[in-house]
Amino acid sequence: MDQSIKFDLDLINRYDKAGPRYTSYPTALELHEGFADKEYREHICKSNAAGGPLSLYFHIPFCDTVCFYCACNKIITKNRKHAEPYLKNLFKEIATQGLLFDKNRVVNQLHWGGGTPTFLSFEQMKGLMDTTRQHFNLRDDDKGEYSIEVDPRETNDQTISQLRQLGFNRISLGLQDFNPEVQKAVNRIQTEEQTFAVLDAARREGFRSTSIDLIYGLPLQTVDTFSETLDKVLAVTPDRFSIFNYAHMPTRFKTQRQINDADIPSPEVKLNILQMMGNKLIEAGYVYIGMDHFAKPDDELAIAQREGKLYRNFQGYSTHSDCDLVGLGITSIGRVGDAYIQNVKTLDDYDGLISQGLLPVSKGVDLDEDDKLRRAVITQLICHFELEFNKIELQFDIVFANYFASELKNLQIMQADGLLIVTDQGIQVQTAGRLLIRNICMVFDKYLAQKQQQFSKVI
Repeated sequence: MDQSIKFDLDLINRYDKAGPRYTSYPTALELHEGFADKEYREHICKSNAAGGPLSLYFHIPFCDTVCFYCACNKIITKNRKHAEPYLKNLFKEIATQGLLFDKNRVVNQLHWGGGTPTFLSFEQMKGLMDTTRQHFNLRDDDKGEYSIEVDPRETNDQTISQLRQLGFNRISLGLQDFNPEVQKAVNRIQTEEQTFAVLDAARREGFRSTSIDLIYGLPLQTVDTFSETLDKVLAVTPDRFSIFNYAHMPTRFKTQRQINDADIPSPEVKLNILQMMGNKLIEAGYVYIGMDHFAKPDDELAIAQREGKLYRNFQGYSTHSDCDLVGLGITSIGRVGDAYIQNVKTLDDYDGLISQGLLPVSKGVDLDEDDKLRRAVITQLICHFELEFNKIELQFDIVFANYFASELKNLQIMQADGLLIVTDQGIQVQTAGRLLIRNICMVFDKYLAQKQQQFSKVI
């Protein structure tokens, strides 16, 4: 499989409009409050009847300091004791959900995100993992994908050793940018020594995969400054890169209001950074997985993509398409059976529902047959850059050309622009279309028209 990309700045400029990131279809905007404890339990029953392995996501919302660019659900505090009542409720939720899921279902994937999971002490982290193991069927053979996001400013050699003892085998390091002026502008001061010491420790402890998170489009960034950061990281050869486009939306996210709008790079500079970044990574031997993600050719994501087994869920790209995803903790989102479920967003709401013995669900959505069909189409395109009509037709008992007649007509402009090729057999995304895969997927999104203003731009 060709896993390269082509930069056509004219095309990118013309197609750079707002759209979803498609970590799910329908997107999280379609979740509604008519879905709560009762509906979730019904879907868990259906999920158990179908069987299969599980994926667990834990949201740890605490951070020591605020990063001005952050749009995540977080709680800023330096008092580590603030995590204790939250963990008590989280333990209760784990026990409640654990009782509902079949104990024979193995947890093949586990992820701690946030926030800053390493905000927790080792005793707290151990308590969380022990409680999880008590109520869910965690693996003991290190063959699962057990990952954690870490802030190198909150992590040292001992922490990394402890995380490995707890069973984690994959690690993602938040960095964003090394430039001192950019770091000051976003309130995230982080040295090269801190960052690379954590990376080295993870390798010594036997973590199977290391990933570095960067953001382009932050205030005061230029092509030259971001190139310097990228060169420094490339020198230590992480297995994966996640390089996100910063979406400046201060009307929605309060912390972003502390960023000076005038310092944000122009669209032209952002595109030049993107082109430089892509060229450097490809020249360094990385392959483009899709939407912000690059990996070494022998990485599991790259192999899964070549073998047609790559999947996308609320944590991004994954090799575990067969897993139902169970969300735990405030604001977490799960996918169980044919439903998406999101927990409440505040500590008070979480405490109130947990104290009543209820699942802390705030909203969810049941997928109908059209949703599942369009999800399959979008997943194939966003993961593999191609779609075979006959597979979709057999799975959903449709005639693709008839069901998606208007969508195929809308793709004609993209075909004329060289983004893709449509034949009687399927759709093949071209190298120039891969950076614009969100635009292609948007053609198949029936909900998009009334919701588009709520998404960030694709580039």
